[in-house]
Amino acid sequence: MPSILLTGPAVEPVTLAEAKLFLRLEHDDDDDQITALIAGSRIHVEAQTRRALITQTWRLTRDVWPRSGRFFVLPVPLVSLVAARVYGADNSAHALDLGLFTVDKAAAPAMLAFAPGTLPVAGRAAAGIEVDVTAGYGAAGANVPEPLRHAIRLLTAHWYENRGLAAVGQRVAVLPETVAALIAPYRVLSL
Repeated sequence: MPSILLTGPAVEPVTLAEAKLFLRLEHDDDDDQITALIAGSRIHVEAQTRRALITQTWRLTRDVWPRSGRFFVLPVPLVSLVAARVYGADNSAHALDLGLFTVDKAAAPAMLAFAPGTLPVAGRAAAGIEVDVTAGYGAAGANVPEPLRHAIRLLTAHWYENRGLAAVGQRVAVLPETVAALIAPYRVLSL
């Protein structure tokens, strides 16, 4: 059940200026590196929490519809169901009426509920079902919960300050405990 990012975030939850202020940097020499670290930190926090921080569009693929009538959606928070389609045996896509789904945006993971047996069966054995969704806290970094934004600042600073190779015998944590503690309440657990 792969998820494919169709449209990534237009901005980062933390700006370069905010990161440089947090790092107490006044020069512009490392701007490209810091920008990359911010993006990497966002991706890491998103992967750890199974959340989309800034509005993104994802495609979820499945082989068959769940028998339970519940199609779980990650990442969260779910904003909207954009499209659903089933592929026939001839590889042609057939759009589904989105009214066939009840969307539960509040759940984590989010859920698309449908009456079992009401949706057409996929004609191809692999990835015969595609569901496109929009997820995220909004189009601006200010919409992202502050603990997650602070986790990105801390992780960016940690990676910036530990960018050299660690000396033999020295251990540098990939995810500092403070970052793990900040994101822990936002983790979406597997079912």
